[in-house]
Amino acid sequence: MPEAVTALLEKQDLELTQSVLSNILRAKTLDFSKHTEYKDIVKIGYVWASIPAQLARKNKKFLYQAAKPGARAREYEDALGWLEHAGLVHKIYRNTTPGLPLSRFDDLSSFKLYLYDVGLLRRMSFLDPIAIKEGNRLFTEFKGSLSENYILQSIITQFEVVPRYWSSGNQAEVDFLVQYQNQIIPVEVKSGESIRGKSLSLYRKQFQPPISIRFSLQNLRLDNGLLNIPLFLADQTKRILEGRDSRTNFEC
Repeated sequence: MPEAVTALLEKQDLELTQSVLSNILRAKTLDFSKHTEYKDIVKIGYVWASIPAQLARKNKKFLYQAAKPGARAREYEDALGWLEHAGLVHKIYRNTTPGLPLSRFDDLSSFKLYLYDVGLLRRMSFLDPIAIKEGNRLFTEFKGSLSENYILQSIITQFEVVPRYWSSGNQAEVDFLVQYQNQIIPVEVKSGESIRGKSLSLYRKQFQPPISIRFSLQNLRLDNGLLNIPLFLADQTKRILEGRDSRTNFEC
């Protein structure tokens, strides 16, 4: 949110940043009653308010029952659809087979919901903004969900096909799959100091993709088909991939 960024970076005012984000969230909530049918207002509110808790779970798959006890998909899918079409959430389906096109292998019953703005997610989660001043801790809070939301927010506008995520039962889960130049690129997000990823290793061994991406706190480099991109360069992902195609040296 530009106004919140201005309050934080130019004015160095955390309280003002909090206030700006709270006002934006309040305005979005009021929009529910202005631009939708009366029967869906409360349901939209339940889905919207549940997103931080949904992402806080180890398995971030969206559960209607987590929005409201006893809720069923057929009763709440219109409310969820309204949020999606309003551009307030990103709906990321589980992909069962990394093939082309990605949509062919969607598991329509399994998906995750992310907010369209990571700053709003932090505010909705009641995480103190002091984490912003504590370096790497910002990326490790909230079980990595802030980092995942940030990466998704950064890459979703760079590629024509909406990313998916991949999982293999309870054994492994890759954060995102990106379709680029008829390739399926697995994407792993590492928010802490450790960059070991069992799930990505399993995926690479099983499907042998030409290129994989890991976002982390480490420097930009390409190592045996694994492209490490620093978190702060997420907005440049497509350009970096294009540079790789032009045989650019990534060692930094």
